[in-house]
Amino acid sequence: MRLFLPQTLLEEWALEDKADVKDGVLVVAGEEGVYPVVPAVHIVQLVTGEDANGLVSKVKTEEQLERLGAEQMADSVLLGDTAYEVVPGYVAEVPVPPSDASSGEGKTGSEADLLAAFLLNKMG
Repeated sequence: MRLFLPQTLLEEWALEDKADVKDGVLVVAGEEGVYPVVPAVHIVQLVTGEDANGLVSKVKTEEQLERLGAEQMADSVLLGDTAYEVVPGYVAEVPVPPSDASSGEGKTGSEADLLAAFLLNKMG
């Protein structure tokens, strides 16, 4: 499961010695496993121009932005004459909890539910 983790949240975790990003992985205190992460942004809203690419409310990695020809500057992304407000962070690869993976008709629930379960189990 891929989840977006805002940079501000990761900074809070690092200050509380709960987790940190090192060498492209999320290291959670007290856990043996690590979770691969890649830099990404959550595109929050359109600032100027037209959203011809349908990017608002999407999460895009740096590589995906480069392929589109977009440029990130702090909390903004520019794509041609279009500007977006973004939240910087990382996309993390986390395992699907077994209870969610086997529930219902094979549906895993919403990403928000999975993230909440992950945070409660790992950061609680």
